[in-house]
Amino acid sequence: MLQNLAITALGKYSPRLLENFSKSLNNCGCSITASRMTVLGNEFSCMMMLSGSWDSIAKLDNILPKIGDELDLAIQFRRTEQYLPAEDLMPYAIDVVCVADLGIIHNISKFFADNNILVHDMYTSNYRATTTGAQMFSLHMSINIPTSNSIASIRGEFMEFCDRLNMDAIMEPVK
Repeated sequence: MLQNLAITALGKYSPRLLENFSKSLNNCGCSITASRMTVLGNEFSCMMMLSGSWDSIAKLDNILPKIGDELDLAIQFRRTEQYLPAEDLMPYAIDVVCVADLGIIHNISKFFADNNILVHDMYTSNYRATTTGAQMFSLHMSINIPTSNSIASIRGEFMEFCDRLNMDAIMEPVK
């Protein structure tokens, strides 16, 4: 039976870091089943789900601190189970663009929490508008809405919420 390990890692970015890190994981007999990786400032950041036999995961449990030392990575890890979403959830995608401002992520996450909607995935970025140079904020989020909720009501309330905060938003089903 396959075991699962969730890992986060943060370290100084270099062209060979991902190659060396993934090689170390492969050498333990583990597969990367899901991952998110990016460069934040000068730092390499990643989250991974690994799977392998119980002995491969046990070996990795013991060797991860050494891998972290060798590659100058701060690594945290935890055993976990595969995520099995409830069948009574509808997946939706959210895209928001607005002028960058403090508290945007908090306000949006509060809206969804207050409406009992699960955030599954989110990524954000800031950029300069090409024509005006204004500092802009972009958010993409995957959410799971309970089927007991009215989609029309949630969509309407979310769009009104975004209008009040001067955010341009799209909410559409994941196909």
